[in-house]
Amino acid sequence: MEKSLARYIWSNTRLQQLWILTVVAVSMIPYFLSFDLPKQIVNGPIQGSGFEGEGATQTFMHLSYSLPWMGEVVFFKGLQLDRYQMLMGLSLVFLALVVLNGLFKFYINTYKGRLGERMLRRIRFELIDRVLRFPPSHFKRVKSAEIATMIKDEVEPMGGFTGDAFVSPALLGGQALTALAFIIVQNFWLGMIAAGIVGVQAVVIPRMRKRLLELGRQRQLTARELSGRVGEIVDGIGTIHSNDTSNFERADIAARLGLIFSIRYDLYQWKFLVKFLNNFLAQVTPFLFYAIGGYLALQGRLDIGQLVAVISAYKDLPGPLKELIDWDQMRQDVQVKYQQVYEQFNVEPLIDSKIQEIPTGPVGALTAALVVTNLTVSDDSGARLVDHVSVEIKPNETVAVVGPNSSGAEAFAEALGRLVWPDSGRVTIDGKDLLEMPESITGRRISYASADSYFFHGTLKDNLLYGLKHAPLTDPGYDTQAALEAKWHAEEAVKAGNPTLDLNSDWVDYQAAGASGSQDILTAIRPVLDAVLISEDILDLALRSTVNTKVHVGLADHIVDLRNALRDRMQESDLGNIVVPFDFDAYNAQATVGENLLFGSMQRPMMNNRRLAAHSYFQALFRDTGLSDDLYAMGLEIAENAVELFHDLPPDHPFFQQLTFMTADDIPTYQALLQKLQSRRFDDATAEERSAIIRLSFAYIEPRHRFGLLTDELMAKIVSARKQFHRDIPADLAAVIERYDPERFISSASLMDNVLFGRIAYQQADASERIRAIMGDLFDSLELFDDVLSIGLEFDVGSGGKRLTMVQRQKVNLARALLKRSDYFVFNRPLTALDQRVQDQITHNIVEGLHREGERPAIIWVLSNAKLAEIFDRILLFDRGNLAEAGNFPELSEQNGMFKELLS
Repeated sequence: MEKSLARYIWSNTRLQQLWILTVVAVSMIPYFLSFDLPKQIVNGPIQGSGFEGEGATQTFMHLSYSLPWMGEVVFFKGLQLDRYQMLMGLSLVFLALVVLNGLFKFYINTYKGRLGERMLRRIRFELIDRVLRFPPSHFKRVKSAEIATMIKDEVEPMGGFTGDAFVSPALLGGQALTALAFIIVQNFWLGMIAAGIVGVQAVVIPRMRKRLLELGRQRQLTARELSGRVGEIVDGIGTIHSNDTSNFERADIAARLGLIFSIRYDLYQWKFLVKFLNNFLAQVTPFLFYAIGGYLALQGRLDIGQLVAVISAYKDLPGPLKELIDWDQMRQDVQVKYQQVYEQFNVEPLIDSKIQEIPTGPVGALTAALVVTNLTVSDDSGARLVDHVSVEIKPNETVAVVGPNSSGAEAFAEALGRLVWPDSGRVTIDGKDLLEMPESITGRRISYASADSYFFHGTLKDNLLYGLKHAPLTDPGYDTQAALEAKWHAEEAVKAGNPTLDLNSDWVDYQAAGASGSQDILTAIRPVLDAVLISEDILDLALRSTVNTKVHVGLADHIVDLRNALRDRMQESDLGNIVVPFDFDAYNAQATVGENLLFGSMQRPMMNNRRLAAHSYFQALFRDTGLSDDLYAMGLEIAENAVELFHDLPPDHPFFQQLTFMTADDIPTYQALLQKLQSRRFDDATAEERSAIIRLSFAYIEPRHRFGLLTDELMAKIVSARKQFHRDIPADLAAVIERYDPERFISSASLMDNVLFGRIAYQQADASERIRAIMGDLFDSLELFDDVLSIGLEFDVGSGGKRLTMVQRQKVNLARALLKRSDYFVFNRPLTALDQRVQDQITHNIVEGLHREGERPAIIWVLSNAKLAEIFDRILLFDRGNLAEAGNFPELSEQNGMFKELLS
């Protein structure tokens, strides 16, 4: 990176800067003329100079120029105008100059803005490019929030300054010098007064602003540190809660905010002091002009037109001068920020940019052995993690790496995966250093997975296929308009020094995963998900998700078949009638009162319970059917029973898990509400209180809660109200509420609800799991499993994949590595969150699955269970950073060495 911001700007925008400086120079001509015109208007047509005689005229717009070899050349003889005509003519010229000066300013400022935005885009991209090329060890010393803040906020002023870097001093300085030169031409002493004041402002103000720059630098540093500290709190919120250190964090944040406040307060005081002095000097000059200029005019040494012109010219002098001083402050401020960015991002050694270039041809397989020669790896403190290890791993070999924690096995695997750089020694393939090989080879032909997994915000499928997104492979297929927009964006990218890679292209290398395209990628994904034992988890995600019927048309068309097949399977098994289907003419005892009344699914977020309850049609239905009184009375009974039974229990008591309508925190609220509503009359309660009571009855399920509150009469009344609700439902509600229909797919309901079309009885605890297993078989038998799997893969994993459990994250991370079908697989204890039995099963699945049909990629696996090394060709045993033992399982298990101790 350039150390000087000015050099960085000039080196990237010199041609544009030269062009805009030329435009600025040309703009000074009409700017000067606009100062001289007021004097001509006042002295000429207004005061009558040159129009002394009756009917006197003067030449207007006479254009001529004297050339040495041609004499005077007349371009336009001009027009003869009388006094009034001359006044209008000169005024129109003045107006034209005002418009012309305005157009110059418009063009210059627009050009500056575009230039600044391009430079901002350039520098942000360059900084992120450098982040992508930082050495791995550097990320242990920086906070992600601070890096993000610098790229997002701290370089923002640099973009605005780019357009001003050379143009502003030329434009503002030119305007100020033009105005000052015009004043000196009119009167020398008035010009010297203006020059003196300008000199004081140019010398004193910048000196005073040095303190502002230092305070601004301190503010920037403290704000960045605050951002990093907030990022730490967010990332470590679990540690904070588990250690009761939230108040310590509050104290730390309060102290940082206090420091920022004191810096900003000092900054404001100094800033307004400088502004006061600057404004004072600016206002003193007109006073001197009026006093001294007026005195000279009274003595006849200065005519009125000149005085007016001088005052008019000085009116335009403080503005450019003030902006010029502001520019100088901004220049110093931006240079300070750029220096901080330079220090933060000028990291050595950076990964060579050629290593990350897109290859021009296909990437071949790695057929040579992986050779580790005298490898030494240290941590940040200098402690040796791997100490002079040499080993060779053949392309088709399976190698188990074992050893106790901190034995060096993990660091050895990280070195093979290029996550750490060796202090000495090399890792080579076919004589080429692994660190010097292009990432297009190592990132595709070598797969690495560890227990530390990170997922980007997006769907599960996006993250699974992330390891296949190396380069744009297919044309997005733009229409004419979109193609023109894409071309414009590409041209702008080139001007800003950005790559022209099209994000809208399909980046997924389907062939690398063993598929021909997006239409059959699931056939490649499913065996991998089965191998890491996560297919059932994704099936559960799919069953809890809603289905996009436009995408999954086949699944929606087969929903009725699925419902019938599920009923048949349950009848064949001992589950019998464990699912109570929805029936429009009957009350479903396993569903809530609210579900029975609605008998449909709401399209969220367009409709929810609160909006439905507030709808006039729904409220009228309640009044007309008398359900308001019934459900209010029922809610009171529920509240009394719940308060009586659970008010003495601790909040974490398991009984509260059965209360779907009330939490432990709600008990005191309803206890106070019951005391207030002792009359139990519906009319005595406020609308808010009625809503709180009726809400309890909406979530009530008789077989689950067993308060004996649902009579046959009340159930029949609810069914009758349901029929009336759907019979006369208004159009606005019909558009957002889908009625349950046994012959139709309900798009706003989950897949599970669509297939069940009913509710599972609560009498059998494991009924839900057994029904899910039956559903899985049904999806397979009807060839719909891939459709269901794709629904589960559309699950949003959240920030950093935090919507997945740790076990799920590690499984998906392993599946992502397997999808690449590399030549070398490096697994560094990738499943530490799983119990040993499941780890062993997944390890067996992967080793056996990868080595089939003649395919034998190399597998290097750092094992947590040494006994599992039996299925590997060779074993490397590490101890205290050294390769202590090496051999196959029979050899090492028979020797009285360290490996035998690990087995025992």
